[in-house]
Amino acid sequence: MSPKSLSEILEMSARDHPHLCPRQILGARMGQAGLGVLGFKQPPSGKRLLVIIETDGCFLDGLSAATGCTPGHRTLRIEDQGKTAAVFVDTATGMAIRVAPQLDIRARAGLRAPAEHRRYLAQLDAYRVMPVEEMFTFAPVRLHTSIDVIRSRPGVRVCCASCGEEVMNERTVLRDGAELCLACAHGRHYTPVDAGPAICAGRIASR
Repeated sequence: MSPKSLSEILEMSARDHPHLCPRQILGARMGQAGLGVLGFKQPPSGKRLLVIIETDGCFLDGLSAATGCTPGHRTLRIEDQGKTAAVFVDTATGMAIRVAPQLDIRARAGLRAPAEHRRYLAQLDAYRVMPVEEMFTFAPVRLHTSIDVIRSRPGVRVCCASCGEEVMNERTVLRDGAELCLACAHGRHYTPVDAGPAICAGRIASR
């Protein structure tokens, strides 16, 4: 199987969008760069490649199209820090490289299209053709969580000793001999609201 061209990758990325945007192109180029710096000519099979991306949105779609990594395959994880950057991990060797845009990438894109005064369009054209070294920085990193813990083991399911909900992928905390889900151990990302009789299972099912 030959590597996909940038045009093919962008076509895949743009399928669920009304148009192609600079962030999709940036994500696609970063995906290609991340593969290259790890020595892959094309996306490896299985779960050899793990990508930890630092934002969501259009950028993620471009990167996913280039690498073949997805949350559903558990090869792409989102650690949302609002940054268009990602850590590429070779799970066989443990090598991890963080790829991020050059701090002045927008200015560099503008220099590539000096006659185009609309920054959006300048980026749209420039990000396709800029050399990789003009676009990105590459930094070896060490993950705080081991690859084995991130990937977990298939089929492991535990019911939280507090709320009773099922927890997959060994995402529990042992406390006083009891296994707790992360929400019960560290706090939820939401607050339950007593909505009263207005919301019930029957009403939801009838919608």
